[in-house]
Amino acid sequence: MSPAHVTQRSFFDDHTRLLALALPMILANITTPLLGLVDTAVLGHMSLPAMLAGASVGALILTQIYWVCGFLRMSSTGLSAQAKGSTNNSLESAKVLWQTVAVALVLGGAVLALQSPILSIGLALTQPNSEVALHLQDYFSTRVWGAPAAMLNLALVGWLVGQQKTRSVMAIQIVGNLLNAGLDVVFVFGLGLSVAGVALASVIAEYTMAIMALAVAFKRVGGVAVSASWFNRAARKVLMKLNGDMLLRNLALQGCLAFLTIQGARYGETSAAVNAILMQFFVLIALGLDGIAYGVEALVGEAKGASDSSEVKRRTYQGLVWSSIFALIYSLIFFAGGEAIIALLTEHSDIVKAALPYLGLMVLLPLLAHWCFLYDGVFVGLTRASAMRNTMIISALGVYFPVWYLTQDQGNVSLWYALLAFLLARGVTLAWSFYRLDKRGELTTPQS
Repeated sequence: MSPAHVTQRSFFDDHTRLLALALPMILANITTPLLGLVDTAVLGHMSLPAMLAGASVGALILTQIYWVCGFLRMSSTGLSAQAKGSTNNSLESAKVLWQTVAVALVLGGAVLALQSPILSIGLALTQPNSEVALHLQDYFSTRVWGAPAAMLNLALVGWLVGQQKTRSVMAIQIVGNLLNAGLDVVFVFGLGLSVAGVALASVIAEYTMAIMALAVAFKRVGGVAVSASWFNRAARKVLMKLNGDMLLRNLALQGCLAFLTIQGARYGETSAAVNAILMQFFVLIALGLDGIAYGVEALVGEAKGASDSSEVKRRTYQGLVWSSIFALIYSLIFFAGGEAIIALLTEHSDIVKAALPYLGLMVLLPLLAHWCFLYDGVFVGLTRASAMRNTMIISALGVYFPVWYLTQDQGNVSLWYALLAFLLARGVTLAWSFYRLDKRGELTTPQS
């Protein structure tokens, strides 16, 4: 039952609020790959190809760590959104802010403390030649000092999204990305700092974004005193359970994506190149579908904080409508312009020819995948991390790997059959979990 003070609204009411939250995040998402292009362009104009290769691998090592730690962003969003919807929202919001900041600083400090073994493992896995390894170490040894800021940004972006401050997030990310791009040029071409200059630009941008995000957050919770009880054993246990479940979920997902990359490379150089091109279609749909999911996270979490199960369902189904619309638009674009997109991504005719037979799967990709993007957002808002963990593992072990195994005689395309089936399975299992929670009347109850 919803509280008496909650005004019941129809499904058609207030779609603009969801879009107002989603669109700034879509714009913020777009700036990130553009930044990557600037980094690549600057490195690509250096005197030695080994510089680009070394910096790229160094960035990949840290990016993978930050991606796995993305659970911090998700847990922060869900808890922050629920705090906003609660009756004592200022106190609860401040509590979530300081808890997630503390976790972020611990993780960032751990990366700094473990930088030597992390670098050693990265070198062992990638096995670069001596020249590439030298530039890799130069890049990594500088960029790693941004780890505390990078972790803080995960936590703070999540917290701000939960507080429905997506415009602030957009502004912070655009400023940070533009600063990074500008410093790339100054440090490399102006000061001659080479690979280390690109890394230093990223570090300065990361700390700048963290400071900006903290300023916005402090303004919102100013005047609320920090309590030691927020960090006691019981509070730490809750945070560890939530973040631990989301970490396992991320590791299962990363395992599937890593398998696609590694197995594709085993099929040969052309297959590896084709897979790299096709993954850009996945990146493109994530720009829009993630934006919708962020909006749903904030609104579903707010509804749970207010113990309003009918609002949880309303926001979920509104999100599903807009997710479906975006997915259909993407499919139409890929159907009409897929060949042109591939041609933009590579000038090698043999790779274009090898990639074209996959276009039908790329048209299906957004239609099959948008369900899991949307319901991931719903379950982040509900902070039902155990359901996210379980459905991810079931989809990986019960669908992804079996589908690949049964179709592997078809070569590289089997990996894409497996990925599409996996994404659909995630959406179906999460939707079923949502249905069961609704039937049991547990949409707004705390996770046990």
